[in-house]
Amino acid sequence: MTSNDTDKEWELEEGVPQVEDPFIQQYLKGRDSLILQEQKQRHDFNLRKALTPIAARACKIVSRIRDREASQDPHASLPLDWEQIQKADLWKIVQKMPKGSLLNASIHSLIDIDKLIDIVLTTAGLHISSTQPLSSQTVRQEAPITFQYASVSKPSVEDTPTIWSDTYVPSELVSVQQAVSSFPDGGETGFREWLKRRCTTADEWSGYACHGASIINSLLSYEPILRFCMRNAFANLAAERVSYAEFRHTFSYPYRQEGHDVPEEDQSEWCHVFQEELQRFQKTNEGRDFFGARIIWTGSRSQSNRDIIDNMKTCIFAKYDYPQVICGFDIAKTEDDERPLSDLVPLLFWFRKECMEEGLDIPFFFHAGELPGDRGRADQGLYDAILLGTRRICEGSTLYKHPLLIESVKEKKILVEHTPTSSGVAQILPALLSRGVSVSIGGNDKPNLDGRGTDGFTQEFWRVLQGDDHTDLAGLAMLVENSMRWSCYDDQPTAEWLSDIGEGILGEGVKARRLQEWWANFEQFCEWVVATFAEEGIDEQ
Repeated sequence: MTSNDTDKEWELEEGVPQVEDPFIQQYLKGRDSLILQEQKQRHDFNLRKALTPIAARACKIVSRIRDREASQDPHASLPLDWEQIQKADLWKIVQKMPKGSLLNASIHSLIDIDKLIDIVLTTAGLHISSTQPLSSQTVRQEAPITFQYASVSKPSVEDTPTIWSDTYVPSELVSVQQAVSSFPDGGETGFREWLKRRCTTADEWSGYACHGASIINSLLSYEPILRFCMRNAFANLAAERVSYAEFRHTFSYPYRQEGHDVPEEDQSEWCHVFQEELQRFQKTNEGRDFFGARIIWTGSRSQSNRDIIDNMKTCIFAKYDYPQVICGFDIAKTEDDERPLSDLVPLLFWFRKECMEEGLDIPFFFHAGELPGDRGRADQGLYDAILLGTRRICEGSTLYKHPLLIESVKEKKILVEHTPTSSGVAQILPALLSRGVSVSIGGNDKPNLDGRGTDGFTQEFWRVLQGDDHTDLAGLAMLVENSMRWSCYDDQPTAEWLSDIGEGILGEGVKARRLQEWWANFEQFCEWVVATFAEEGIDEQ
């Protein structure tokens, strides 16, 4: 007699119920029903049921690779060793995966800063200025700086004050060539290193991250540099297998055409360059599968009401002139700005009224619910974003704490654009997904520390895969599908927008076609996963 038989006899003698007893079976059926009922709330429940056999097999392979690599390095140190990560199988898989739409794209994070600096140093007529003399290392790290084109420079003579001297006149333009040659910490090499660090986010300068964005924005306001940056950004998106992007961009500097001292009255020429460079890129071999890109006009809450209204007017002019470029409006805060969205409600109502009178549809795509916590202001912004009719919420990291708002977001078909590296909290994404919130992966809005402008979105996908079972390959596929269902490929009134989201791949419009194309590409990707990794003993035995 085996030990199992002995144990069963003992259980029967003690009157312990057995699994096969009817009331235990009834309990187990109820348990299975409860689990299934909760699983139906998952964001990807229907997708998992519809996976093809090859896609389901690829999902299992990827999960096994993830588990294997995690077991090989269970105590990975921070910061992450990206050089080692990029040699691993999981990285190769994520890199090759078609990634759909990037709905919170940033030009800053997609450009190669080293190449940008090359352009800065070789662009004729480019000047640098600052609000104060950059006469010490501390000031050079912290003081705002701006680049601007000017056709005439002061003669460069030995007794002329440089921007690095105490005698520099604040806001006076100094030619880049003069600034480089007189840089006190290593000449041109030192200038390159200094400017790169000012344009990228480093730990010791994290408090001045917004200055880096401002520096790049000033460069993007001159035509030759804008053209280079857009070509670079589009190429990096295509290399990461992104098929469509929506850039949030702050038009904080007047735009100048090449060789023009006098700036344009509005930003329509900026939009013209954006559209022209996009069309040129799409005609190249690397851009042939890139569906397109548009701009979410982004204002700043730190401005006065008068300046915000002027910015809104400029947005309306740009939309009127280039309707295919501008697809929405956001008004974001800077790291130091505490102005709540509710304070801007009268201005936003004015903006909506002006758009209606001009026959323009510029929907809202608000930032709200950002972390870290700010005494409830981030949470309050979620209420305003929803009530104001936002079609998507950028970040939404505090949404998981609000069950009523979660139900409202689901009912109104509002997507959350969530960026794992921005929130810094690993469990926010699983918390939102487990509650059935529609989420897409957002892009980081700051340049990479190495300034290369590549692999940033792939890194976000890799981080998501390190989460729980909600974010395996099938979960990633659902996040990508969401990014495409909530893309603004064309302008749509609200009713048509909601209908297309609901119909998804079964619809008849542009979104449905894009989804059909993506799922065909995903199936090919899954075939590659199975063919590449099945022979390594990772696949089912």
